[in-house]
Amino acid sequence: MGPKGSKQAKKKHNAKKLKNKQIEEELKIEKEEVRNQVNILVLGTGESGKSTFIKQLLILHKGGFNQTDRETYFSTIRKNVVIHTVQMVSACKSFGWELEEKNHELAREFMNIKTSEIKELKTKTVTKVRQLWSDPALKKAYKNRHKFHLPDSSNFYLDDLDRIGDPEYSPTDEDILLCRIPTTGINKISFNFGETPWTVVDIGGQRSERRKWLHQFDNVTLLIYVVAINEFNQKLFEDEEVNRLLESLVLFEKTSNDKYFKEKNCVIFFNKIDLFESKINSEDLSQCFPDYEGGNDPDEAKKFIKLKFLEAGENESRNIFCHYTCATDTKNIENVFDAVNISIIENTLKDGGYM
Repeated sequence: MGPKGSKQAKKKHNAKKLKNKQIEEELKIEKEEVRNQVNILVLGTGESGKSTFIKQLLILHKGGFNQTDRETYFSTIRKNVVIHTVQMVSACKSFGWELEEKNHELAREFMNIKTSEIKELKTKTVTKVRQLWSDPALKKAYKNRHKFHLPDSSNFYLDDLDRIGDPEYSPTDEDILLCRIPTTGINKISFNFGETPWTVVDIGGQRSERRKWLHQFDNVTLLIYVVAINEFNQKLFEDEEVNRLLESLVLFEKTSNDKYFKEKNCVIFFNKIDLFESKINSEDLSQCFPDYEGGNDPDEAKKFIKLKFLEAGENESRNIFCHYTCATDTKNIENVFDAVNISIIENTLKDGGYM
């Protein structure tokens, strides 16, 4: 090979060497970004409040809800007003709770409504819903909603029909936070918390959705498990023979001790604490846990449930931190989220070699 060929070969060699160095630098930067990335997986059974937690993160870190969001919830909330009324009328018939005579014909009309075909909330329907909601039998149905499937927030909208039923109605943040739309598939939100990039993933909690969890286990920094602590006297929508809180406990034990999570720090949000404290005054926790002997004392009941979950997830390889939350309370979630960041994330990153 002549001098010219040697120079060309050397030039190619140097170019390749420079290219390799650039690739190495890019990989190094990418690796560092991954090391500093906080990935949180939010799990829990259906209706535990996971999606509400994600909505709060939108408010706190992404500027809240846009006009498209509000238009979507406008339709959902107004349709739910009719759906929840139908559910309560059906419950009255099933449990033998007699409506006032003047409402018998109206109740029959609502019994014939197919909820899947509800398209909108008409003005004349608002009047009918208002009349039914004023019936003592429907109030009894709502009070006994743990005996059938009815969202806790249904009374919030029914008590404010003048506002919700107005054609010019625009959902407030509180309306959206309280609105129940089952999560299907995977919802992801990314933002910077301080200078650290966060990604929070919420996956549907219904039994049919849980198979999707396995695809989200890689590179998880922290597991947040959400428990609807007020569900100790309620049954699953999918299986009316199964207690909701027991289902949540069994699922937490299975998930948190899975090979992907057994060495990961975990946070438990005992959610809907406001509803729990109201319910425990008249409902005994022993109907869920026969070994409970604390009566109607809310502090004793909370400690008992907390201990059950800690025992279910206990091992020497990780810490489990607990918080009592009300996911619809933005300030509460902000305070809890700050506590999670300060007391857990730094520790988790150090344990995982991220810091």
